[in-house]
Amino acid sequence: MSTTPKGPPLTTNTDTPAQAGPREWLGLAVLALPTLLLSIDVSVLHLAVPHISAALDPSAAQMLWIIDIYGFLIAGFLVTMGTLGDRIGRRKLLLIGAAAFGVASLAAVFADGPATLIAARAAMGLAGATLMPSTLALIMNMFHDARQRGVAIAVWVTMFSVGIALGPVVGGAMLEYFWWGSVFLLGVPIMALLLVAGPLLLPEYRDEEAGGLDLTSAALSLAAILPVIYGLKEIANDGFGAVPVVALVVGLAVGVLFVRRQRSLESPLMDLALFRTPTFRTALVTLLLSMLVAGGTYLMVTQFLQLVGGLTPMKAGLWLLPAAFALIVTAVVSPMAASRFRPAYVVAAGLAVSAIGHLTLFLADSSSGIAQVVIGFAFVYAGGGPLIALGTDIVVGSAPPERAGGAAALSETSTELGMALGVALLGSLGAAVYHAGVKVPQGAPEYAGDTLAGAVEAAQGLSAEAASGLLASARDAFTDGLNIIGGIGAVVALASAVLVAVVVKLPPTGAGEDTGASEGAADGAAPVGVEG
Repeated sequence: MSTTPKGPPLTTNTDTPAQAGPREWLGLAVLALPTLLLSIDVSVLHLAVPHISAALDPSAAQMLWIIDIYGFLIAGFLVTMGTLGDRIGRRKLLLIGAAAFGVASLAAVFADGPATLIAARAAMGLAGATLMPSTLALIMNMFHDARQRGVAIAVWVTMFSVGIALGPVVGGAMLEYFWWGSVFLLGVPIMALLLVAGPLLLPEYRDEEAGGLDLTSAALSLAAILPVIYGLKEIANDGFGAVPVVALVVGLAVGVLFVRRQRSLESPLMDLALFRTPTFRTALVTLLLSMLVAGGTYLMVTQFLQLVGGLTPMKAGLWLLPAAFALIVTAVVSPMAASRFRPAYVVAAGLAVSAIGHLTLFLADSSSGIAQVVIGFAFVYAGGGPLIALGTDIVVGSAPPERAGGAAALSETSTELGMALGVALLGSLGAAVYHAGVKVPQGAPEYAGDTLAGAVEAAQGLSAEAASGLLASARDAFTDGLNIIGGIGAVVALASAVLVAVVVKLPPTGAGEDTGASEGAADGAAPVGVEG
């Protein structure tokens, strides 16, 4: 028996998409909440790294797992959760994920050791994987008109940027006056508000013809990602060894099995046919690489401000505001620019600006103060705004309408995986450069050579002369790591700018073509009770 559709009709006629009304725009405000939270959570945790190190005494490897297990599990489960949302309903999955995220956040608040915190962060990542594809899929369903949908996605992206801006300030204030676990409390009221407002304002959508959820494929995707990440992390930290090499081989072998299985399934977890389109491949790779360097750069800059620049968490957060506001401005302006110029040109211009910022970080000096690092980081983020704002639209617009949902899920996966890889790989690279360059004086604890935070702590128990020498060496070694990551970022940004400008051929959004997906077909879904 057919039920009454919840939300706007698919179209008002065969040619004109239905216009979103007040309920859809209020629903967009609700969908912005988990996006805001997830971006706040990332930036807050980076500022809390020195405090977590002091309170829980994790090893360098444990600290990186605390930071990036969250992103790994989000990336590993995004496609799976997108498929699950198609089957059980996207609003339902969103609300389930919100409740789970709130509970996991409370577990992180009261973690009493590195292992407990890693487990809590893993649970947060699993819950977070339900939030991102659900919010984007619901936006695609609620906003059928291409221009309204573009505005809605810009708002969604802007909330991510606002979260980056608020995270350091709010988190810095909390770390100034409360213990490190307080930063995870931010997720509780936001998720509670989503649980109350979601059922009132969000329509339910599910795909009545969605294929079955293939648990084997879901397990294979995770079993391919985590061993590869582990192997790369260990190689970056300690060089080639038997365990990390075996992990890499196992992960790659499982990845081959995953790809072969997707090709044999009628309803695959990942639609590999999308990768045949050059524009799709290019946009996806650009998102992955850009988020990779952004994740590693953010980790290094936040620690530089506190541990090299000597700023409190609150002041470090305030110094990050110029970069966050630059990202907001360029993310908001980019859709307007893309209505007059090819989106690829707008993104390429932004990436060129990012390259300037990365070069500025490459030339930074530990004794030159924080201004150069802040300015360079602002350029990095300003240049990233166009890619963040337009990247998803480019990916989805390059896919056939009936495959837009799978394209959107892969876009989110690429973004989250890139951020997690950046923290893991570039964070490990920075740690390796630090370890190789720092000169630990005789009598100082061994952990002074592991991290800059460890050196700062160890210096408190040394003589004035030994402490001064250790801190100067540690700050120089850490800055060397930042320089190397800045150089890598500049090369990646310039190469990506050229690649995008040459390969991506989508016309300006104001050229009279609807490059987005059409109603219902945007992600292969129809409102509840609507067939086809």
